[in-house]
Amino acid sequence: MQGGSFNNTTLHKARLGVATFPDMEVFVAVTIREVSQRCGLSISSVSKALNNYPNVREETRLRVLKVANEIGYCPNILARGLKTNKTRNIGVLLTTDVHNAMLHTFFALMLNGFRSEADKFGYDVTLINQRVHEKRRSLLNHIRSRNFDAVCFMCVDFADTQINDVILSEVPCITIDHAFDGSDCILADNKGGMRKLVDYAVRMGHTKIAYVYGTPSFVTSVRYDTFVTCMSEHRLAVPREYLIESYYHDPKASAAATRVLLSLPNPPTCVLYPDDLCALGAIEAVRTCGLSVPNDLSIIGYDGTDVLQKISPRLTTMRQHADEIGRRAIQRLLEKVDSPNNPPHHADIIPSALIEGETTARIAPQA
Repeated sequence: MQGGSFNNTTLHKARLGVATFPDMEVFVAVTIREVSQRCGLSISSVSKALNNYPNVREETRLRVLKVANEIGYCPNILARGLKTNKTRNIGVLLTTDVHNAMLHTFFALMLNGFRSEADKFGYDVTLINQRVHEKRRSLLNHIRSRNFDAVCFMCVDFADTQINDVILSEVPCITIDHAFDGSDCILADNKGGMRKLVDYAVRMGHTKIAYVYGTPSFVTSVRYDTFVTCMSEHRLAVPREYLIESYYHDPKASAAATRVLLSLPNPPTCVLYPDDLCALGAIEAVRTCGLSVPNDLSIIGYDGTDVLQKISPRLTTMRQHADEIGRRAIQRLLEKVDSPNNPPHHADIIPSALIEGETTARIAPQA
């Protein structure tokens, strides 16, 4: 038919929320009222069913979801946000420097655990551009303007005053691998993990143990102090040349540090590294020197990355359970969103697990 008159197809589309005009179709949003009319339920009951309220029968919930899907109902997130003061969007800030956190398997796994758990609760996750506040406005104002329900700091410079401003603000926040006084945080057990590694190396007979550590940070400080303390408890000396600062996630830097250690008049028999990729660089450095792992040098990594457990020899390392850290972070963060007046839980520590690989040799005690 001509002139915009309606036929049966047009009427059917109109019932499904599609208005038809000559030569074009305009989709009209289906409202929750239409869902309630189709189900024969009140708007309140439909809303509770769609939002998984516990006092809704499973049969009712499934019927509402079926009808909502059939007629193309999609909740208006903006309207919901105006009513509940929530956008169901969580901001995540990661560093974007040369050692990009997204390229580090540990942080990639952590973010994956965070996002998958957020999805279970119907939340979106948005990465925050940390450079915005340097150019136009403060980080806190940027976060406020985006209307995030909460923010997670995964891998940032925690000495930055901009970060501290957000932590001290009204915005619900959680930090990973850094503890602020009076704030919530999720920590990998860096102290316990380093202690296990040193104890393991000593049990394998090593007394000359070196440590190539990462750039200064809360994590680096905890691991460094624990290493030195644990060596002292075992009554083992740590020559200054056995302690070398390097970079996280930088196999070239760790390879260079390894060559320095091997060139010492009294080289170590075992070296600990800040992460598994650095340990991989060290293994290559040993080979290029015409030596072998673990016969000439024992190597221990950190993180427990699955893909690096496929190399030969299989790496001795400390598994950090990065995905669990991410899941725990979003769980705690949503608790803060739902109960903002509750006092902070402070630190949750996620245990680490030793992986006894093939890169650490047992050596006979010296006479």
